[in-house]
Parts: sequence; C-alpha cells; structure tokens
Amino acid sequence: MKKALITGITGQDGSYLAELLLEKGYEVHGIIRRASTFNTQRIDHLYQDPHIHGVRLHLHYGDLADSVQMVKLLYDLEPDEIYNLGAQSHVRVSFDIPEYTGDVVGLGTVRILEAIREAGLVKKVRFYQASSSEMFGKVQEVPQTEQTPFWPRSPYACAKVYAHWLTVNFRESYGLHASNGILFNHESPRRGETFVTRKITRAATRIKVGLQDRLYLGNLGARRDWGYAKEYVAMMWLMLQQEQPDDFVVATNETHSVQDFCEEAFSHLGLDWRQFVKHDSRYERPAEVDLLIGNPEKARRILGWEPKVRFKELVRIMVDADLTLAKHEKAVKEATST
Repeated sequence: MKKALITGITGQDGSYLAELLLEKGYEVHGIIRRASTFNTQRIDHLYQDPHIHGVRLHLHYGDLADSVQMVKLLYDLEPDEIYNLGAQSHVRVSFDIPEYTGDVVGLGTVRILEAIREAGLVKKVRFYQASSSEMFGKVQEVPQTEQTPFWPRSPYACAKVYAHWLTVNFRESYGLHASNGILFNHESPRRGETFVTRKITRAATRIKVGLQDRLYLGNLGARRDWGYAKEYVAMMWLMLQQEQPDDFVVATNETHSVQDFCEEAFSHLGLDWRQFVKHDSRYERPAEVDLLIGNPEKARRILGWEPKVRFKELVRIMVDADLTLAKHEKAVKEATST
C-alpha cells in the first residue's frame, strides 16, 4: 500500500486529492493546523464509513512554518509521495500579509524539501509542488507554457516563484523526484467563499432565493483560464507516476472574464447580473493580472490528459450546488424565525 502525505488536505484541492488517493488504495496522511474551531468540513465525509476510507486516512497537527514538526513527521511516516498544497492562497490578501504569505508559501516549501533530505528520503519519496498560473502575472506571451518567463504581480505569486525554482533546484541538485504543477485557476463547489468564483455563485443563488440583494466585486475585466478542480488533482497524481519528474501547465486553453462568470452564473438562474452586481474598489489588487490562459499541450502529449469540464459546465456545477445550499439556508432561517 502506497503512503501519501498531503499538506493543505482540508482545502479544495486537498480534499479532492485525498478522495482520489483513497480510491486508488493509498494510505493517506494529511497535515492540519490546530484551530479553536473545526476546519475539516471538506473531508468529514471520508470518515463516514471507516471500513471504506477511515482506517486509511490519518490527520496530523502541523504547520508549514514549523520545520521541526515536519522533519519528525517524515521520519515517522516515510511516505512514498508528498503533495504540497498548503498555502496562504488568497492573492488579494497576500498584499495585506506579505511576510506571512512568503513564510508559508515560499519558506514552507523549503522546510518540506529540507525535511525530505534530513529524513533520508531523497531516493524514496516523490514530491509534488503546487505552482500557480499567478507566477506569469504580467504575461510575456499568450498563451502561457512551461517556457513562458515569470513576472509575478503579488506577494503570493512571488512566493510561488521562489517555491517553484527551489523545487527545480532540489531536483537538479539532489536527484529528488520533484515536479511542479503550474495549475491555472481551478474551481468547484468546495472553493472557499472569499474567492471570486464562489463569491459569485454563492451571491447569485442567495439573491435568487431572497437572502441577499447585492454582490460587490472588484475588477470585472480580469480574464482567467478556469477549470474543474476535481479533474486537476488527477494531474497531480499523474505527474508523480512518471519515470522522470518534470513541470507541467494544467489549463483549458480558454479564457473568460469575471464579468463572463457573472453573466453565466446569473443567467443560469434566470437573472440579469447587471441588476445586482456593483463595483467596489476595495476588492481590486494594487497590481492586477489582466489575462491568464494556459496551453496544456505538454500535459496532453506526455500525460495523456485533457480537461473534460469546460467553462459553462463548471459554472453550472457550482451554481447548482450553491442553490441547494441557499435553499437549505433559507429553510433554516424561516424555521428559526417562526
């Protein structure tokens, strides 16, 4: 039985990846931060039937800012695969807390890589680093490929560039099987509600059932390459199954604006987005990334991967899930008010 360790297991990608690995028969270990409230909602369902998954899913307290705990954990577990998905991943927030973002996103990756060396696992473990399309920032070519120069435009993106090149450096310096997945924006019903796509689908559905009347957004013209997170985590696994480590762009090769996302989400509910969406400059970034669109040709050629869920279907998946949530929210509100 293969053993995998996932940082960020309670996040969108971590939860989908945990599901995938458990289905493939892995023993899965996840690192979670200690908090005064429960933050495992995305993976709670994996414990529902311990005879299926529970006995193979284990959670450990830890933090990407704590190198000692990371070394101890790797000594104890000796995993076959490590997926580094943990991060302060909100781009706009990274402008407000740049030092913390750099510590967790950039130095956090260093701590894992050094822990692999310290635990003597360089020849055993395979390492996946979650790189980001935000690293391209002020794009130098369209579409972006694995060869496109980086021009990061946020503290988050700068930290990701650092982590990306460190992963390459450990691969070249020590022979570590380490791969970077340069994933473009990927969404799902599990996306955090402070991210723009989920913010839109949550607001649209709450407006539909009468729980909300406005949605405030920043730059409606920003264009992104949006894919389905559940599909994208399969690429993470595929990268670590290759004989040779490498770096891959994971994208749909389509780009749509935030306004397009609003139009699609509201129209799916029979609403006109222009009646409800208002601009708020507080949500704009000091340095904007105007356009991202990735070319996944290398992933298609080497890994045999192509995205199946496209933009309109992705929006509808998210809207339908959030409409169910909004209806439940309304029912609870009505029940408690009577």
